[in-house]
Amino acid sequence: MACSIHRRTFCRDTVVSAAGIMLGGDRMSSSHPGGSVASTYAVMQEVVKYRKLDAHAHVGFSPGDAEKQLDIADRLGIAKMCISRPVTNFSGTEPETPDEVRKCNDIVIQAVKSHPDRYFGYLTLNPAYQKESIEEIKRCVDHGLIGYKGYTQVKINDPLYYPLIERFIDLKMIIMMHAFCQLGLGGYRMKYDIGKAPQTSIPEDFADIARRYPEAIFQFAHIGGGADWEYECKALKGYPNVYVDTAGSNNEANVIDFAIRHLGEDRLFFGTDSSYYQAVGQILASNTSESQRQKIFYGNYSGVLKRLEKHVA
Repeated sequence: MACSIHRRTFCRDTVVSAAGIMLGGDRMSSSHPGGSVASTYAVMQEVVKYRKLDAHAHVGFSPGDAEKQLDIADRLGIAKMCISRPVTNFSGTEPETPDEVRKCNDIVIQAVKSHPDRYFGYLTLNPAYQKESIEEIKRCVDHGLIGYKGYTQVKINDPLYYPLIERFIDLKMIIMMHAFCQLGLGGYRMKYDIGKAPQTSIPEDFADIARRYPEAIFQFAHIGGGADWEYECKALKGYPNVYVDTAGSNNEANVIDFAIRHLGEDRLFFGTDSSYYQAVGQILASNTSESQRQKIFYGNYSGVLKRLEKHVA
């Protein structure tokens, strides 16, 4: 490893290192029970060494979150962030109408206009409203949004998505989709069939739509989100037009190394999904080389965006 820290040491000291980053400190140390220093790691020096593009960020969930978010991004060396504000309906009672979709997209449009040097935006839709969705795509593109973020209203491989995906292909847009894959029990991997957001897209849905539209670029969201990331990576292995982002707050050891082993180092995008320190830390804690870190933090996502003629960096 190019980094001097051992990944087990990093995992042991995660709480200490995260606190150091938040406080603006640049060193992390740990001690044996007897009080002797076991290791010292210039964590902030390692953090800011890598230029970063955040492929999975959000705005508009709380007042003033853009300013707080950009302050954290400055500390972590995140040059620009891809932001979206999907209609989430966490409570089960929130509207998912075209009017609500438009409000969410307006939040993103305003944030991009306020911070054009730091943000680029993805639009969201509810594909159940076909006519309104086509109209909203045009409106958002006219306002400068460059990609798509979908949520759990409709599965990514539902026929309702077909005309929208075809439009995204024409517009050279990445199609990022909220995804999940439940952990199994005793070798049995549960499907998303227990009543909670049953329209959530799972790996098989991505495989299906990737076969149908090999010319599209799909982004499987947050393999660090607490799901069965081993199954996700294995299921997506044979679909080179599906990229995964590393975002999420449940950053178990070996996620990054496993993803590289099964998907290759070119198919991982760095993302945070509001778990900023964990997102950076899990990559620094992995057994990645310097060139692999540069690809994950910046090069892979930047390269795909350039290929799609989205010059955001």
